[in-house]
Amino acid sequence: MSNQINKNQDELTQLIETYTDNDGVHATTIPSLSFTRFSDTIGPSYGVYNPSLCIIIQGRKEVLLAQESYVYSPADYLVASVNLPITGQVTEASPEVPYLALKLEFTPSEILEVLREFEIGVDKKENAKRGMYVSKIESPLLDAVTRLARLLDNPKDIPILAPLIRKEIIYRVLQGEHGGILKQMVIDGSPANQISDAIEHIMNNYENTFKIEELAEIANMSVSSLHRHFKEVTAMSPIQFQKQLRLQVARSLLLSESAADAADVAFQVGYESPSQFSREYSRMFGLPPKEDIKRMRENYDETLNA
Repeated sequence: MSNQINKNQDELTQLIETYTDNDGVHATTIPSLSFTRFSDTIGPSYGVYNPSLCIIIQGRKEVLLAQESYVYSPADYLVASVNLPITGQVTEASPEVPYLALKLEFTPSEILEVLREFEIGVDKKENAKRGMYVSKIESPLLDAVTRLARLLDNPKDIPILAPLIRKEIIYRVLQGEHGGILKQMVIDGSPANQISDAIEHIMNNYENTFKIEELAEIANMSVSSLHRHFKEVTAMSPIQFQKQLRLQVARSLLLSESAADAADVAFQVGYESPSQFSREYSRMFGLPPKEDIKRMRENYDETLNA
């Protein structure tokens, strides 16, 4: 790594430690920028990555998309170009050298604005590619991210300067090795953009059953093209994608509502059979709903008392 990268990482370490007084994910006063700190390895955790840039300053993390593994560290950065249900695990962290990371979310309109302003060309006919990738960190990108995080020390500058630096960061990502993936996701008429429409529909209607023909119509594709491109972007089929979303939402509901009944939650997220829900829940999380939630609450209590 270059001296400039090391210098920026040292400054980001100080900033994250300043603005995270305990373990967990912390929102900042800069819109869409969050910091994460963990003093021990954790996981697996389940969630949905929105379109975002993720950078680790200390430690290491593994992200699973379906059965695919993405491992990254301070030498890399990870980009999700579309909403994706993932499993994450911090694999390197300690009280002496905690896991420190940041996440900057962005919107398709922000990406389009940068493409138009800088007249960055895009081939609409290019095939859809996986909606998540890891690239080697580059000094210009990390420098821009550092300048954005530095604004936390001067809050009055955030409304004026943060949007400008965000635009620079998106530009740097677009110019990176796999920046074409991000371009394709927002260009109207490209296969990747059509799949993002289908993904958005599932995200907004995960509890409802759908016919694959309906989803293909939303994506303006044939059924066979939808299946092929959807799996290329997400590493799973539309039905598998919906199932992961349903189970993640169900787990959140069970965890947040102490009196929640597993059968009721199953119906809420779209299952017609509580027994099928329990089977698929156990397959994904390793335990039936009640036992899994009990384990999670006990682990949380142990963390609080540690």
